[in-house]
Amino acid sequence: MVRDEHSPVMPEETIQALAIKAEEIYIDCTFGRGGHSRLILKRLENTGRLLALDRDDQAIHSRSADELRKDPKFELEKGTLMALGSMIGARGWSAKVAGVLMDLGVSSPQLDDADRGFSFLKDGPLDMRMDTSTGMTAEQWLETVSEGRLAEVLKTFGEERFSHRIARAIVAARAARPIKTTLQLAGLIETAVPSHDPNKHPATRTFQAIRIFLNRELEELQAGLDEAVKVLKPGGRLVVISFHSLEDRIVKRFIRREARGGDFPAGLPVNSTAYRPRLRPVGRAIRPARSEIAANPRARSAILRAAERLA
Repeated sequence: MVRDEHSPVMPEETIQALAIKAEEIYIDCTFGRGGHSRLILKRLENTGRLLALDRDDQAIHSRSADELRKDPKFELEKGTLMALGSMIGARGWSAKVAGVLMDLGVSSPQLDDADRGFSFLKDGPLDMRMDTSTGMTAEQWLETVSEGRLAEVLKTFGEERFSHRIARAIVAARAARPIKTTLQLAGLIETAVPSHDPNKHPATRTFQAIRIFLNRELEELQAGLDEAVKVLKPGGRLVVISFHSLEDRIVKRFIRREARGGDFPAGLPVNSTAYRPRLRPVGRAIRPARSEIAANPRARSAILRAAERLA
């Protein structure tokens, strides 16, 4: 049975970083099962508004979503990070938003549902799509991808040091019979990897890489960060929770670049007026407390970064 719930990561730290004001507009870009949305709504009054987005139909039609829709301050719409600007513009909220939250990665209900194909611990079809209404499944992609391209994806999006071994094993195995299930793929990877971290399943990085690639997660993040800054009002907060180094690196570099005012080649004579910083970092990166990790092991790799929109 799949739980229709999701314990939000670093709930107190997230709310503090957003610096919520009761009558303002907030965006939860990754609704999931509404853990963070619920906390934000509790702090809004009267004219305060919360728009939540998700690309997953199961999240849009979940019991949590139905419950929160009873609150007139709340809206939930299907959409991606790339579409953030247009969705906010359609509501006339551009440059009026006081806070944007992005809680990246896969939610607990998605991991717990074997049919979604995200987990290498449960047997299910190799899907891995965030939006099951569109795009290629992991099974379909693995049927035709070349060994070289597969190795490249595993290396780039999973930072997998045995990417070539794993790619070779997958291509050889599919020649004998189709690779259709998560446990079938996980078993192939486990056999192909000569050594691995005893605290991490050998399929972790491969599953991560395929999921990120198929869902264009890093492209979505890069576009979404820029869209978020555009919709924020002066003093508005951008808060991002990432779960692996690839995501966090993008967020960290984006905030640093926007705080500098742009990227200019070293040694290039640039007038100070060319620098147009849009963000100010707020505090340092935050990680979950030990007590939270003990209660929710999936939070262990989370990193929270926050920034404030400048005038």
